[in-house]
Amino acid sequence: MRQQLENFASLAVRYQDSKRPGDVLGDKDLRAQLHQSEPTVKQILHRLDPQLAKTVNIDVMAGVATSRNQVLRGLGILADMDEWAVRLAPDAPSIAADQFHSWVWDAARPFWESQHFRAAVHTAASSINAHMQNKLGRSDIADDKLVQEAFSDKAPEPGKPRLRIPGDPTSPTVQSRQRGALQLGLGVFFAIRNPAAHETGEWTEQEALEQLATLSVLARIIDSCQVSR
Repeated sequence: MRQQLENFASLAVRYQDSKRPGDVLGDKDLRAQLHQSEPTVKQILHRLDPQLAKTVNIDVMAGVATSRNQVLRGLGILADMDEWAVRLAPDAPSIAADQFHSWVWDAARPFWESQHFRAAVHTAASSINAHMQNKLGRSDIADDKLVQEAFSDKAPEPGKPRLRIPGDPTSPTVQSRQRGALQLGLGVFFAIRNPAAHETGEWTEQEALEQLATLSVLARIIDSCQVSR
């Protein structure tokens, strides 16, 4: 980003210097290069501060000079943003979305990067369902019904394998985790997956991130379970 902005600022100076007294326009080749760079520069500035990108337009009066000033402001943000992250961040732990379970983040990432947060959550939940179906070899049921049968405390039946938490099945801790996995799975599909699929409107980034984290917890539990047939 820094290189793109620096190149644009340098081009702007060279273009302005190419103007002769009385000329409205300067060097045509330099102006063409500015036009080519302008869309990328706007995208970069929008990420840094949306207000900066609004007045980047080399085709208006004094547009090249104004655009260069905004680019210089953007370079100032880039120069200090690492320090801001350290000095101005709240004293609290952070969570990296790319460290979520791969079933969750690999599915969610394309939608997340385009800021479709609700769709990212829905796709991640659907991914968990698909991986659970594959693990159990079942495609006849899905979502909450699949969770209910997978984590049922009943013995496996023909065509109905179960997911079992690793460990001694007589251990109270293992039994507690087994019951918890069932409740968590049902909660995920009722309280997260269904609203993500049926609601309209966008979700906030924070809300969606928290829900992806919950999905990741469920994905890790399912991935670690043994299949009992």
